[in-house]
Amino acid sequence: MDTRLIPCLGLRSQARLLSWVLALCLGPASLAAAAEARLNLFIWSEYIDPEVVADFEKAHNCRVTVDLYEDSESMLARLANGGDALYDVVVPSDNMVPVLIRRGLLAPLRHETLTNLRHLDERFRNPDYDRGHRYSVPYQWGTMGILLRPPRGTSPEATWGLLFDPARQPGPFVLIDSPRDLFAAAFRFLGRSVNTTNLADLRRALDLLAAARQRALGFDGSVGGMNKVLSGAARAAIVYSGEAARAIRADTNLVYLLPREGTILWVDNLAIPARAPHRELAERFINFVLAPPNAARIARYTRFATCNREARSQLDPREASHPAIYPDEETLSRLEYLKDVGPASRWFDEAWTRLKAR
Repeated sequence: MDTRLIPCLGLRSQARLLSWVLALCLGPASLAAAAEARLNLFIWSEYIDPEVVADFEKAHNCRVTVDLYEDSESMLARLANGGDALYDVVVPSDNMVPVLIRRGLLAPLRHETLTNLRHLDERFRNPDYDRGHRYSVPYQWGTMGILLRPPRGTSPEATWGLLFDPARQPGPFVLIDSPRDLFAAAFRFLGRSVNTTNLADLRRALDLLAAARQRALGFDGSVGGMNKVLSGAARAAIVYSGEAARAIRADTNLVYLLPREGTILWVDNLAIPARAPHRELAERFINFVLAPPNAARIARYTRFATCNREARSQLDPREASHPAIYPDEETLSRLEYLKDVGPASRWFDEAWTRLKAR
């Protein structure tokens, strides 16, 4: 074939021609193998050790492409609009797993391929949101609180009032850009459950957040909020525990507060979208991540708590007992899991739209 003709063709024609040539040269079996040697991962920002990903690529002779999201709502919207046929592994939070299952966006897991499930900590086995791990496997867990740079010589109160009470505001602050999480903070400050679906509670929380927004620097993800506090642009931000632990490692003047009113406890999970193009490779990836040495490496990198019993035993004792990462039982007793609120989720969507528009 005279390859000098190829530039004369359109891009689509070139792609079809090159595919035809590859099929002739490699044969259908080789071409199929080449197409399968890819894993598409859809995950939270800064949430996996790149070296673990690189080791998986070497071990399985494949390439991993990583797309990022900053909130559960963006992930859901992407999967619902064709992403379930694009991605092979996704990382939904506990309250989002039932939503994805109900909408037919997750594939059932084949446990015979997930031999490393046995390493899960007992606390995370058989969760309410997915009994028997039919669709999801716990990955990492954590909390949500306030990352703060306290004024010199002060002992800050552990309260959501630092953000929601103007008299106690320590300085510029950032609100987390996640609807259920931010409303959960407001609900707890008001003495309500993070899972309330009472419309009066929702209106009170919306008014509280609208007032806070007028005083805040704005909304940002957990990573963005962490960076603003580290840089000095903000004095406080609502963040997740892993970002807090990383920030404190970088600047020991910072503190992470779990408000006395209570906050959320969450578990993120590994799952396979319903129409994942490379399901077998996805299962191998999940099993690879569940291997204790790899789970421990990921925990060291992200500074989030691992759901893997044996992985925690491989961590430095200072990390395995770090209060920002692994709260004590008394603290855990004040925390709540977010739950799927079913049809009431549209109320949160409407309230969030109104809050962002103000």
